[in-house]
Amino acid sequence: MRVNYVRNWTDSASWCETRRRASTGVPWFDRDGSMTTLLRRHRERAWDVAAIAFALLLVLSVAAGTEGMTTTRTVVSIVVGVVGAVSLWWRRRWPIEIAVALAVCTILTDAVGGAELVAVFTVATRKSWRVTTAVVVLHLAASMIWTILWVEQSIAYTAMASLAFLSIPAAWGIVVKSRREVIDSLRERAERAEHESNLRAETVRGLERERIAREMHDALAHRISLVSLHAGALEVRPDVGAKEVEAIASTIRLGAHGALEDLREILGVLRSGVAASARPQPGVADIGELIEDSEKAGTRVSFVDELPSGATLTPSVSRTVHRVIQEGLTNARKHAPGLPVRCGLATAGGELRVWLENGLGTEGFAAVPGSRSGMIGLSERVELAGGRIEYGIARRGDGVVYRLEAWLPCPK
Repeated sequence: MRVNYVRNWTDSASWCETRRRASTGVPWFDRDGSMTTLLRRHRERAWDVAAIAFALLLVLSVAAGTEGMTTTRTVVSIVVGVVGAVSLWWRRRWPIEIAVALAVCTILTDAVGGAELVAVFTVATRKSWRVTTAVVVLHLAASMIWTILWVEQSIAYTAMASLAFLSIPAAWGIVVKSRREVIDSLRERAERAEHESNLRAETVRGLERERIAREMHDALAHRISLVSLHAGALEVRPDVGAKEVEAIASTIRLGAHGALEDLREILGVLRSGVAASARPQPGVADIGELIEDSEKAGTRVSFVDELPSGATLTPSVSRTVHRVIQEGLTNARKHAPGLPVRCGLATAGGELRVWLENGLGTEGFAAVPGSRSGMIGLSERVELAGGRIEYGIARRGDGVVYRLEAWLPCPK
């Protein structure tokens, strides 16, 4: 039964049945499908009572056949048999000690035969086969000594009968012990599998959170930076005319609306489970739109396209190129607003090179704060596409610029 509970624990019916038992005040099984400590203890005590009753029955049978025995020996046999039977109550706590004590009692009387069987069985279920064999040999020797002292009977016959008498509970106990070990192994394997499943699920959730964060950043950072830049322009230029204010407000409205649409689209993909690749992904052909948005925001952008004529890029590389340019323009607007940006595409050394550089400084504007997670996510994208990326401050002529450069697999 315990094996079935371990095997079928994921079944909803088993879970509901266990919950029903717990709700009715009968905690039969733990959450892992094993018996509760209380139920296990009651069951063990019930078996102990049954074992003691079995041993006492054999004491009564021996007492009924005491013809020819002295009164003293009869009393001693009954007392020793009863004490041996009662000692089985502690057989789980001291299995070897009880078995050895009963072997000594066997030398005095055969009234402990029932208790002897139970003791050997208990040792076999709790100790190794070597210990069980030693206990069986000890009881076999005690039976032979009892035969020599009290019975006129062949030693060989006693040895064979006692060996058969003791082998049955020993073998049964070994089988029970093996079964318990198999059940424990199955339970441990199930718990380990559940633990590994939880770890895998947690890893998947972590990767999914990273993917969501990256998609949110890629989709929203570009538009939000445009909104922030235009709002900052209104803040630092209070003398702007009504038409310019209207144009800037329209740009802010369109940018915010686009950001909301992107957010709604991402959330819709997450809720419905439809792959993000089901919709057209931005690529090299959409770089012009990025440049146009940046120029509307006041950032002068010069783009140099040195790709070979007729070159075709894989969707993954094209999408990565778009993300590199998008991230570079977004960072330029956030950290160096108003300064010109140069970017371009070229082939060099058998690779497609994407580069972007802009000046440093934020005079007259409040730089938009950033979490620096965009470059981390961009680096991961480039590496997944089979490329590499470098970014940082570089020297250009007499000054310094911020340069972003990525190398991707070149189209053949």
